[in-house]
Amino acid sequence: MTTRAGFVALIGEPNAGKSTLTNRMVGAKVSIVTHKVQTTRTRIRGVAIEGESQIVFVDTPGLFRPRRRLDRAMVAAAWGGAADADVVVLLIEAHRGMTEGVQAIIDSLKERETAGQKVALAINKIDRVKSEVLLQLTAKLSEAYDFAEVFMISAEKGHGVDDLRKWLAKELPEGPWLYPEDQIADLPLRMIAAEMTREKLTLRLHQELPYQLTVETEAWENRKDGSAKIDQIVYVMRDGHKGIVLGNRGETIKAVGKAAREDLEEFLGHRVHLFLQVKVRPGWLEESERYDEMGLDFKDGNA
Repeated sequence: MTTRAGFVALIGEPNAGKSTLTNRMVGAKVSIVTHKVQTTRTRIRGVAIEGESQIVFVDTPGLFRPRRRLDRAMVAAAWGGAADADVVVLLIEAHRGMTEGVQAIIDSLKERETAGQKVALAINKIDRVKSEVLLQLTAKLSEAYDFAEVFMISAEKGHGVDDLRKWLAKELPEGPWLYPEDQIADLPLRMIAAEMTREKLTLRLHQELPYQLTVETEAWENRKDGSAKIDQIVYVMRDGHKGIVLGNRGETIKAVGKAAREDLEEFLGHRVHLFLQVKVRPGWLEESERYDEMGLDFKDGNA
């Protein structure tokens, strides 16, 4: 029996649906999913099994024009993930079509072509447009780049996802599996836990604030009764931000903690005691330790 294993990088603009697709492929929540752009900060790997193939998904941050150090480090992480992959899938939104951003990504793909690496196109959110629009868009994109294969999908509803997964499984190199069969992500649990809390904060706070906060798992204790005690710190830039995160009489942070705890319990399969603290660190965006904690390279943020 021939086994296959390899890395698949999902690239695209912010909000194209990369995290939703990763979670759909893997069948579990390994990547932060919100309606906000730029929510994935690190290359989160989800592991899916298809027949005799093990597909390791590298869910990259959305590709956009970077302004701040954090943005630049995120874009470097995205292209780094694509360069290391066996197969690249460019995900675009059907209703947005060939945007300037998509054109810029295609131009970069042409410049960065890696020998032997296949690039597939997945047009996502197909339920939002009519079939004739889809056909025109497919023709336009196929003219712009020589894709190995084109897929029409809805990551949210699951349409076309099985076909994409089967094709990917077939395209990976032959070789032994890279992870144990029951492992669905290779991020440290501490980082997954921090991402889950950050997702809840992002959903709850609809201002610009989410990009100016980060969550770190400070301590993790597995208790004798099978539960886990997890201590996390939410770092914000200013005192005013701290008040927003805490909310009136601490209501916001309580609600965030409860939602994150429930997600963590479902993910880990046991009870969790989650304790959140909010701390002001005005310069966290310029601290290399924060980048290490997020799995990003601080040096990549240099202009």
